[in-house]
Amino acid sequence: MTNKERIIQLFYANVKGRRPDTTGANIRHDGRQGHWLERQFGINANGNNEADLFGYELKNETTSKTTFGDWSANRYIFKTGEYVNSFDGNTAPERQDSFCGIFGKPNQLKAGRCSWSGSPCPTIRGYNDFGQVLIIDNNKDIVALYSYSKDMRINKSQIVPAELQQENLEIARWFGEYSPTPRQTDKCLKTKLEDKFNDAGWFTCKKGPDGTYQKICFGEPMTYDNWLKLVETGIVFFDSGMYQGNKRPYSQWRANNSYWDSLITECYE
Repeated sequence: MTNKERIIQLFYANVKGRRPDTTGANIRHDGRQGHWLERQFGINANGNNEADLFGYELKNETTSKTTFGDWSANRYIFKTGEYVNSFDGNTAPERQDSFCGIFGKPNQLKAGRCSWSGSPCPTIRGYNDFGQVLIIDNNKDIVALYSYSKDMRINKSQIVPAELQQENLEIARWFGEYSPTPRQTDKCLKTKLEDKFNDAGWFTCKKGPDGTYQKICFGEPMTYDNWLKLVETGIVFFDSGMYQGNKRPYSQWRANNSYWDSLITECYE
């Protein structure tokens, strides 16, 4: 029996015709259905950056978007470099909160708590109203830049410290093909992506109209070069969830489900 056949067998035995049972799970946790699905395949929830099962990565399909990975930048302006002291605080989480206050947006429904998510989150499609953009450099790194002249906030002079009122200021960098050191925090995107997706491939389980799982679908392995082209065209996008009061940066790289569906090469019902 091949590894793919083993996965299909587990699907028929444990998943097909069933609804996710999230009894006892945190209702505020978006991944609770995904964790249920992982358990049916014998996958323990973990943060390991490797394929989930027999060389295949399991992707749980959410409402409209599916995630490649939660991959934080290797370098943030508030953690390393000459501008660290431009951010308030004595610890990295405190300076991250300050970063959100400068480059993020306040949420009036959360008592003015600032987040680097939604409209301030930089994209490859051009500068947003917060003066931020993503670019891909010659090393195939992905870089978030800030330009003061592109910042459309009317009170930007009160928000952005004078020393940060620059053009093309690097505020975050993801290493692309190469890691400068063996440290975990320096692991490049190529390694993160290909460790998960460039082994045997990936699979997902699809629900029917009644909410029960009805079929299992497989896709081919992915390489960093192919993935980076998708970033360049905006098909794969950075979906930041960083906010004040939480030290996790929440750096999701995602694509809409319609794109994931286009990658499917085999289905079994």
